[in-house]
Amino acid sequence: MSLPGDAAPRPPSLRSRVLQHVLWPLAGAWTVGGVVSLLVASGFTQRTFDRALLDDAYSVATGVRAGVEGLELTLTPREVSTVLYDHSESMYFAVRGPDGDLVAGHAGLYAPGPVGEAGYRFSDVQYQGRALRAVVLRRSVPQAFEVVMAETTHSRQALLRNVLVLSVLPQLLLLAVLAVWLRRAIGRDLRPLAALQHAVERRDVRDLTPVPANASTREVRRLGEAVNGLFARVNEGVRMQREFAGNVAHELRTPLAGIRALAEYGLAQKDPAVWRAQLERIAQSEDRASHMVEQLLAMARADEGRSMQLQPVPLDELVRDTVLRFLPRADSAGVDLGARGIDDPVLVQGQPALLEGILTNLLDNALRYGRPADGTQATITVAVTVQPDAIGLAVLDNGPGISAERRSGLQRRWAQGPEGVWLGQGAGLGLAIVQRYAELLGARLVLDTGPQGRGLAAGIVLPRA
Repeated sequence: MSLPGDAAPRPPSLRSRVLQHVLWPLAGAWTVGGVVSLLVASGFTQRTFDRALLDDAYSVATGVRAGVEGLELTLTPREVSTVLYDHSESMYFAVRGPDGDLVAGHAGLYAPGPVGEAGYRFSDVQYQGRALRAVVLRRSVPQAFEVVMAETTHSRQALLRNVLVLSVLPQLLLLAVLAVWLRRAIGRDLRPLAALQHAVERRDVRDLTPVPANASTREVRRLGEAVNGLFARVNEGVRMQREFAGNVAHELRTPLAGIRALAEYGLAQKDPAVWRAQLERIAQSEDRASHMVEQLLAMARADEGRSMQLQPVPLDELVRDTVLRFLPRADSAGVDLGARGIDDPVLVQGQPALLEGILTNLLDNALRYGRPADGTQATITVAVTVQPDAIGLAVLDNGPGISAERRSGLQRRWAQGPEGVWLGQGAGLGLAIVQRYAELLGARLVLDTGPQGRGLAAGIVLPRA
């Protein structure tokens, strides 16, 4: 029983496990094969010796004749010695008449007789303290009699021992040679795996470059590819974290420094009107910083997006709710905000949170940059268009618009148009967020000229539900 704090048992090596899985079944199969071979050899050996013993019994039976006083054995002592001769075994025989009387041979030699119509029967008997193999031959000419022929079994046992030794020892030798060869071969094939392990163990925590994986086997190559794939995903995650941290530090430095400068200037003044003006500017700077942080978080969530389960979304209801939420801000900015194409139910395949994020960023960009430079009424319209196989969602404004050569550049992060630079608003993330959300939804971002050739039409094209 292991006590708390004891070291966990050390698991066996992969080389040992493979050797065990190969050698133990092989040894078992060889053992079963050896036993079967031994039984087959024993059966054939037994039949061969039994047949020779039966031939000796027939030889003795040919010398039995009917005499004046009954049956008698006519073989001479020399002929009997020839029949009983064996250089390694002791032979015994007995000839008995119909009433069981001994005609010739060894008086105490008995064995079970044949059963039914059988002419002979083999059996194992004991005679003079020896184990013998015996056969009883029954004959009916010149009258009924039986010949019992028996011999010791030393030759049979020696032959079986030789068969056992000559079959088992080579198999054991082959098994040992195979074990040595398998150990070296498995070790050679596992060497790239050990090299991969050492490369990962020695790797610095900041080093996420791919590790070399020698493709000695398909499994080792796949393991190396999996490890390098993991390093690539971790490296991408670290890169996004560093980029996010750097973006936050870079973009917050300016508004925070501005807020501090405004606060210090206000504290240095005695006029309450100056205080109020500075506080209003501080509130505007805080609003810009909060908006930028929200965009950074939205972009981080978009970068972490994986495969999503899309669902039918009532786009008309989502547009209506979002427009109502932006109305107070539009009214305070003197912008005419409206929507069209939402009178009838419209279903799209998507995610409510991503669709709301897309519409929110497009409306925010339009409210910031979509005001005409000539002082006319600013108009922003959210348009939903139903096509045979797709649904369009766009935000239209009558502002200065974006030239065709700058539209693709504005979809990159931190890309900001001259209007945003001049106004001192935004961080250049809005359209990048929309682009990423559109990719997650399986949609595409469309930037075009607004109605009547003025302003900007920014939107996405979604698959229908």
